[in-house]
Amino acid sequence: MLNKKICLVGLGYVGLPLAHAFSSKYEVIGLDIYQERIEELSNGYDRTLELSNEQMQEAINNGMKFTTSYDDVKNCNVYIVTVPTPINKDNEPDLTPIIKSTESISKIIKKDDIIIYESTVYPGVTEEVCVPILENGSGLKFNEDFYCGYSPERINPGDKEHTVTKILKITSGSTPEIANVVNELYKSIITAGTHLAPTIKVAEAAKVIENTQRDVNIALINELAMIFDLMGINTHDVIEAAGTKWNFIKLMPGLVGGHCIGVDPYYLSHKAQELGYMPNLILGARQINNGMSKLIADKALKLMVKNDKKLNGSNVLVMGVTFKENCPDTRNSKVLDIIQELKEFECNVDVYDYWVDRDDHEIQELNMIEELPLDTHKYDSIIVAVGHDNFKEITTEQYRSMSKGDAIVIDVKGIVENPSWKL
Repeated sequence: MLNKKICLVGLGYVGLPLAHAFSSKYEVIGLDIYQERIEELSNGYDRTLELSNEQMQEAINNGMKFTTSYDDVKNCNVYIVTVPTPINKDNEPDLTPIIKSTESISKIIKKDDIIIYESTVYPGVTEEVCVPILENGSGLKFNEDFYCGYSPERINPGDKEHTVTKILKITSGSTPEIANVVNELYKSIITAGTHLAPTIKVAEAAKVIENTQRDVNIALINELAMIFDLMGINTHDVIEAAGTKWNFIKLMPGLVGGHCIGVDPYYLSHKAQELGYMPNLILGARQINNGMSKLIADKALKLMVKNDKKLNGSNVLVMGVTFKENCPDTRNSKVLDIIQELKEFECNVDVYDYWVDRDDHEIQELNMIEELPLDTHKYDSIIVAVGHDNFKEITTEQYRSMSKGDAIVIDVKGIVENPSWKL
């Protein structure tokens, strides 16, 4: 296995930690289309904060290199694709990144090379979409001259406990022999072990249902939260009580954003509808979860009206804009939808988030403030949208010091001591 020379295509939250792990045993080159990203990584800095400066230096000391040019990786014999697989404005799969990277790889692969995909897709994408591109661009024959594998990523951004080598890895290959090669490759760095799936499609399907299942379960809790709110019952208290049963799945209501849970179900539903099946439960869950941002914004607006506060020109503080706690990632953050809802009522919205990367294009249009605005008595309402650790330490008195008149504090994450309203 040690003669493998690996190219990681896509150096984001998934590709970079994987490249670092492989660099301890193999020659690794990381490729990304963004020159700025390559420059910062070459200088030992990861803006996603998935790798520390020490880990970056460790990878560089191991010989890992970074490039934007496919010419620099044509001597590799294993290509691992970890590019994003987003959705478009119509919630349809956007395979553009995976198609473009596959087209580029097809121009440089050689006999016996292996192309492994980690990007989340619907079952069939590797063999039905990517393989024809690889064959056409290379002139090589699939499963005779080159081979494919699929090993879905399971990275949890911001999670420093369940890191890439500590998460059990699903593997698969386009032939039984290649499946074993792919499995052994990952097994050499994954301390948690591997699970060899019987086919590539099984591995693709396993990945896409992991997040679909979680999305549906969260949607149930969100719907229950709406029902209990109408009844005047505290949802968190109900969940604590129900959670005393051994087989109750203990989830909390909230926003469902990010690049996985809020996206992957659309990949599965797209394929299902192509085959003539309407996945009503999956799409219904998506509708519920996508509606939570409007629900939260409406609660803030109604409480302001109830407290005789004028909406037009009001000042609202939104605390947290990333899609989850203790992470700088804003991709598909539903907090952005809350902000948009507030702006439609002519509210002035300030955003405070000490985690977010100020160069993130998602926040360029937002009014980001650098410091927690204590003792300003400025805000007509405050929405605590993300459960960053430091936010858990803010006291009732401090919220009052930021509030104009009676404090209106909307608690999305269940971390505020005495909120005006809690999801």
